[in-house]
Amino acid sequence: MSWTIRPERPGDEAAIRALTQRAFLGLPYSDGDEADMIERLRSDDDLLLSLVAEDHRGIIGQITYSRALLSNGEDGWMLIGPISVAPARQREGIGRALIEAGEAAIREMGAKGITVLGDPQLYGRFGFAQHTPLRLEGELTEYFQVKSFGADIPEATVSFAPAFG
Repeated sequence: MSWTIRPERPGDEAAIRALTQRAFLGLPYSDGDEADMIERLRSDDDLLLSLVAEDHRGIIGQITYSRALLSNGEDGWMLIGPISVAPARQREGIGRALIEAGEAAIREMGAKGITVLGDPQLYGRFGFAQHTPLRLEGELTEYFQVKSFGADIPEATVSFAPAFG
């Protein structure tokens, strides 16, 4: 492995912004707001965890975690995303390693589970499930998935930090 994973630290912001913009450029499901979203999470103090993957040249991957807000008031559920990997470094296992390291870290923080908006085929490989009692209302419902760390998945609707709009 020619890269390592570590927590984001002060001074990483510009590299994370540039990476996120490159990773999402031209993707049909991107509105180009992902880098701004991370900065809003950071400035609103809603960024619970940010990990980066780096090699000898710099940051090549990043993953973000924030709180999922449940309509029943239950705490302990998180949102994963955005996740970015430099286009030239995709398919090397960087995204998988970021997801696994992030899961371990938020479990230690007491998380009950994770939600994600993304490709069901991709996230299904990580144990995420669609059509659970926890649901998202609106146009992105087909991309909403949940992974429990052993807790019962609550019957509730979910919303996200204001940074997500």
